[in-house]
Amino acid sequence: MKLYYSPGACSFADHIALHEADLSFDRIRVDLKTKLTESGQNFEDINPKSYVPVLELDDGQILTENVAILYWIAEREPSLRPPGQTGTLRLLETLAFISTEIHKQFSRVLKPSCDAEAQAAREKLGKRFQLIATMMKGEYLFGSEASVADAYLFTMLMWAKKANLAVPAKLEEFSQRMRTRPAVQLALKHEELE
Repeated sequence: MKLYYSPGACSFADHIALHEADLSFDRIRVDLKTKLTESGQNFEDINPKSYVPVLELDDGQILTENVAILYWIAEREPSLRPPGQTGTLRLLETLAFISTEIHKQFSRVLKPSCDAEAQAAREKLGKRFQLIATMMKGEYLFGSEASVADAYLFTMLMWAKKANLAVPAKLEEFSQRMRTRPAVQLALKHEELE
């Protein structure tokens, strides 16, 4: 199995989750500017969407998009999803919220076309981070155990810090808690982010 990633990109969530699930995988670094992998392969031949993450399964199938990859990981390691009859639905609901309401706003903050656009996105992100803080059921999104959605939220909080965006104290504490997890430490090391 291969994870195609770019350091600090949204693929970082998948990197963490793969380590949390204790799955064996190779890491293939992608330069998103040149669209080349570390070996010089044209990344668009792997993913015509031209962005990470990409998870190449052992049988050669390609998965793209954080929601799909993180769900696939949680299916292999059920401890990384909330329990119960509605656990899968709550996981998908939360992954979709992070993807559409938080992740997508960062393009307007980190690469704005104008100051007004950036300011509007910062305000929306502030509200979304406030909301997700109220949704937390414990130390992590769904209680006392980390899920694949926590890896995604942690990645978004890293972006918030990079953008000097204030987040609720509850999310600051969550971020610090996540940072101490061995899977996060390993992903940070592999991507040379610390």
